[in-house]
Amino acid sequence: MSFAQTVALAAFAGGTIFLGLPVGRLRGLSPSARAALTTAAAGVVLFLIYDVLSQAIRPVNAALEAARAGSGVSDFAVDGATLCGSVAFGLLSVTYLTQRMHGRGQKVALTPRQVAIGTATGLGLHNFSEGLAIGQSAATGATSLALILVIGFALHNATEGFAIGAPLGMGERPSWGFLGLAGVVGGGPTFMGSLAGYVFVSPVLSILFLGLAAGALIFVFNEMMAASRRFSLPMVTGLSLTIGLLVAFGTDFVLSAAGA
Repeated sequence: MSFAQTVALAAFAGGTIFLGLPVGRLRGLSPSARAALTTAAAGVVLFLIYDVLSQAIRPVNAALEAARAGSGVSDFAVDGATLCGSVAFGLLSVTYLTQRMHGRGQKVALTPRQVAIGTATGLGLHNFSEGLAIGQSAATGATSLALILVIGFALHNATEGFAIGAPLGMGERPSWGFLGLAGVVGGGPTFMGSLAGYVFVSPVLSILFLGLAAGALIFVFNEMMAASRRFSLPMVTGLSLTIGLLVAFGTDFVLSAAGA
């Protein structure tokens, strides 16, 4: 697969994130509907945390097996330290910046726009690693795998757009420009990652961005659940969280069955 074809396919995979963003402009919803949208999005984010961490842990486990066999001890040390450090930095840096934004010691909830941008940032870090996988597969001649990855990531990104847009239903209606910015932040790194992946292969870099994404998404998930609890509708939010999680898992199972 040529460089130009890889770039075009990666742009398509990242661009599908825009499909779910318009949900953020829905208005006139009842409190229960808004609670359901927010917690369904939180269910998708919860799945993404699992998905990101499982992808990041896989090469670390492979390095551990090699180390147990008597080789690659240094690789395991580097991979393990990268994973732990990136998850911690991703979570704590966002927490620190949020604390500085609102002032030390103040317990101020994030606005829906801040939650949306935080979600987009975490997903962008995740999607950069997905772009790396697309670029690396194309560069090594695994064209079929690259195409499968593009299709799989494109479907996943559509659900990720919903996770960004749904919390916006609780605040002022966002402009199309804001939704466009959120889409670029969340989906654009798929394109950038494909460029990097086509030029060079770096498992450690993939672990780094997956760890950062996991940390940021853990913070976002906590904020989404805090917002949903303010509706005082535990059954609605619990059911919606479950539905969002199951839909995300179902999508992943379909893609796995297709070979993605």
